[in-house]
Amino acid sequence: MAVLHTIKAWLYENLLTEDQNDYAARVTAERTLSVRDICESAVERGGADINAAAMEHAVALFHKEMAYRLCDGFSVNTSWYNASTHIKGVFTSPTEGFDPAKHTVAVEFRQGVELRRELGMVSVNILGKAESSFFIAEVTDLRTGSVNDLLTPGRNARISGGKLKVEGKDPSCGVYFVNQTGGARVKVDEADIVENMNAHLLIIVPALEGGTYRLEVTTQYSGSAKPLKTPRTTAFDHLLTVAAQAAL
Repeated sequence: MAVLHTIKAWLYENLLTEDQNDYAARVTAERTLSVRDICESAVERGGADINAAAMEHAVALFHKEMAYRLCDGFSVNTSWYNASTHIKGVFTSPTEGFDPAKHTVAVEFRQGVELRRELGMVSVNILGKAESSFFIAEVTDLRTGSVNDLLTPGRNARISGGKLKVEGKDPSCGVYFVNQTGGARVKVDEADIVENMNAHLLIIVPALEGGTYRLEVTTQYSGSAKPLKTPRTTAFDHLLTVAAQAAL
């Protein structure tokens, strides 16, 4: 099949194995695109026969109705992706009812046949070993089970990656959520970093307002007995979302 796309990736030490010569590839995200960005690209590059504003409006209507139907228990197959509603959490007896304190309703998305076909036309350019193994690989909201997507204020989130341990006397060291609308930086209270490890952090998400956030970790941790002289910061490639109704 013809190659239509190229993605770039760096190799990072694979912290899930003990093999010192084992690496995992992480795609270097160009940037995060909004619905408007995609619609404008569809007009400028893809030759769409409607303007970007009209397409954006139609997409918003589609997503709103799809969410409504998913919440009624329907599954959705767009050929590009499949979406279905699931209940997460353990039921301890056949007669136990749904308890919002223990159980959550979540939507899972899986790639469809059209997206798999497009992925077959991707060429991968491995850029080599990354200079630093300091990175955020994944963020899991433990309340909902959402990965690299949703955050629940006041609940736990697990941040996985490399050399993430928050360490150092510099006051800038810590975990931050940066609001993408106003730019406000909300620092996680030191007492709310429940587990502070090299490969992962377990935190209590602050009382964030509804919106979209960039996660950052700043630390002087070096992986050795001697800390770094100056702090360094890594930012997560994916934006995280707090639903307006979930804000405290």
